[in-house]
Amino acid sequence: MPSVVGLLEQHELAARCRVDGLRAEADRIQAELAVAELEWQEWVIARRRVDAVLAPDCGSTAGTENVLDPRAAGGPSAPRDSAKPKSQVPVWREGLAWSVLSVDYQRILQALSDRDRLHQGPLTCQELAVMFGLDAVPAKVEALRSKAKRLVARGWLAERQPGRFTLAAGVAGRGGGS
Repeated sequence: MPSVVGLLEQHELAARCRVDGLRAEADRIQAELAVAELEWQEWVIARRRVDAVLAPDCGSTAGTENVLDPRAAGGPSAPRDSAKPKSQVPVWREGLAWSVLSVDYQRILQALSDRDRLHQGPLTCQELAVMFGLDAVPAKVEALRSKAKRLVARGWLAERQPGRFTLAAGVAGRGGGS
């Protein structure tokens, strides 16, 4: 009859082998996931390009000013700069560029990046609305809050205090993503 210690060692060895096997499988799945995410990003870019070509104005920007800050144009951003309905926010990861996000999300990141660069601390959604030249009415503020919360959930922003948003650790300036 085997000893209790011997049986425990057998079970421990079996558990260790199972953990090692699961870790190897997890590493394989992570590598496969990384490849699938890159492929997905390529399809997202392709879809955006097709959307631009098939847009009602056929992708033409004639007659529109190329202005980075909509407030400088004296009005809201051009329709071509608005977020597409149901635009998706990918989970942030090292090296992911801001360009994968819609313009509205990029504007939020840019505002918070500027604040971070100037060491001015986090912003509330009401402050963001004012910065963007929007009326600080509940509907506009809540729309920004929804976007900010989505960015927090996907790892682009951090909310260390309720309602106060800042860039997440590792998210850098425009385009870089790292």
